[in-house]
Amino acid sequence: MLQATPWTLLRKRRQPEVTCAHPKQETKFRDVIMYLVERRMGKSRRMFLTSLARSKGFCVEDTLSDKVTHIIAEANPAHELWSWLHGQSLTDPDSTNVLDISWFTESMEAGRPVLVEAKHCIQKPSLQLKKTLPANPLPTVSQYACQRRTTLDNHNKVFTDALEVLIENYEFSDNKGACVGFRRAASVLKSLPKPLRCLKDMEGLPCLGDDTKAIIEEIYECGSSSRVENILSDEKYQTLKLFTSVFGVGPKTGDKWYRRGLRALEQVHSEPSIQLNKMQAAGFLYYEDISKPVSRAEAKAVGCIIEEVASCFSSSVTITLTGGFRRGKEFGHDVDFLLSIPEPGKEDGLLPAVIDRLRKQGILLYSDLQESTLQQWKRPSRCFDSMDHFQKCFLIVKLWTRLVEGHREDPSSRRDWKAVRVDLVVPPVDCYAFALLGWSGSTQFERDLRRFARLERRMLLDNHALYDKTTNTFLQAKTEEDIFAHLGLDYIEPWQRNA
Repeated sequence: MLQATPWTLLRKRRQPEVTCAHPKQETKFRDVIMYLVERRMGKSRRMFLTSLARSKGFCVEDTLSDKVTHIIAEANPAHELWSWLHGQSLTDPDSTNVLDISWFTESMEAGRPVLVEAKHCIQKPSLQLKKTLPANPLPTVSQYACQRRTTLDNHNKVFTDALEVLIENYEFSDNKGACVGFRRAASVLKSLPKPLRCLKDMEGLPCLGDDTKAIIEEIYECGSSSRVENILSDEKYQTLKLFTSVFGVGPKTGDKWYRRGLRALEQVHSEPSIQLNKMQAAGFLYYEDISKPVSRAEAKAVGCIIEEVASCFSSSVTITLTGGFRRGKEFGHDVDFLLSIPEPGKEDGLLPAVIDRLRKQGILLYSDLQESTLQQWKRPSRCFDSMDHFQKCFLIVKLWTRLVEGHREDPSSRRDWKAVRVDLVVPPVDCYAFALLGWSGSTQFERDLRRFARLERRMLLDNHALYDKTTNTFLQAKTEEDIFAHLGLDYIEPWQRNA
C-alpha cells in the first residue's frame, strides 16, 4: 500500500503569543501604544516592523487589549478587518485608532508619531451602506489566485473552455503576454461560486480584459465564439496539438515539423531525416498508452510499486503523491511523487537505487535521471518557469493491470499491462515544504503565489526557499502552512488550488 502520507497537512497548532518586555529599548512615546495586525501582513514582516518601531522608541504590544491606542493593519479590507476586531473581546473597538500601514510608515520616517489624518484611518463600514447592498452580494474577488479558493466545481466551464483554446493557441505561437492574460481571466472565472448569468455580472471582476469580455459577450449572444471556432478548425492548431501530445515534443519542435509539411504522427515517424531524441522515441513507442489519461486507481498502484522499491533503500522514505491528484482530480496525464528522507543528506543515492530496482524487476521502460544542481547562492529563482534544481527522474513504467484496484480484464486487450508516465523528485528535507507546494500546483496558483510574494510582501518564493528582501533572510518552513503564514495568507487546502 502507498505509505500513509496525508493528502492534506494537519493544521499546525499556533503557539500563544506572549507580551515581551524590552528593558534595553527606551520608550519615548508612552501615549501611543501600537498593535500590528498579523492577518495579511505575515508573521515575519510583523516581527520586523515591531523591532523597527521599538528601536525608535515606540511602544508595541504583542497582544491586542484595551490599552492599545493605535491598531495598524496592512492590506486588510475594511469589512474584513472590522469584523475581526469585533470578535476580539475589546470593550470599545470603535474608540481606538484603526489605521492603515501608511501612518506607521510616516511615523517611522519622522521618528515620532505623526498626526492621525482621515487618509490614515480605516473607516468602519456604515450601516446605511449595508442596507443598500443586495441580500447576497458576491464577495470581493482578489486578483491573486492564492487568495481565492478554487475547487474542481467550475460553474463557468463554457467560458473557461473557450479561453483555454486561446491559451493553448498562444502557447503554440509563443505569445506569452496574451497567454498570461487569458490564463488569469480563466482562473478568476473558475473561482466564482456561481455561473455568470448576464454581462453585468462581470463588473468588478479582476483580470478580465476587453478581449475576454468580448468573447464572453459573444458566447452569451451566439452560444459560441467565432474566434475560438476559427482556431479549432485551423489546420496548424490541430497539427501542433497532435504533435505536442507526444512525450518529449514541445511547441518549437512541433512547429518545425509542421513547417516541413508534416501533418500526421505516421509521417514524422517514417521521415528518415528526422532524428528523434531518446525521450521522443519513447514517446512514439508508447504513445497509445501515455497519451491516455491516468486514473487515480492507477496512480495509487504506481505509488505502491515506488514505495516498495524505495523502502529497500531506506525504511524512513516517505512518498507523497502531488500534482493534480493531490488537488482532488480523478485523472491526470502522468503521476508525480516526492520522495523524502528525514535525515539531511541521507537521500543521496535514493533515485539511482529506485531506478536500478525497477530495471531489475523488468518494469522500467524509459528513464531520464537529472542530477541535482541545487546551489544555495542561486536560491530562490526570480523566474517562475525555470525548472527546480532537485534531483529528479522522468520515467515510463510498466503497470500490470491486475495491480489496479477495481480493474476489469478486457478480453480484447492485446496485453495485460499499461505504460504510465511517472516523475520522481527528491528534495532535501529542508526544502520539502517548498517542493510540495510547488509540485502540487496548479500552475496559475503557483504563478500568483510567487507574484503576490514579490509585489505585496517583497519576498522571493520558488520550489526551494522563501527569501525576505526586507530583512535579507531565508524564512524556514516545515509545512505548507508555515509558508502561507510567512506570506500573511490564509491557508488554502490543496483541493482548493485548482486555479
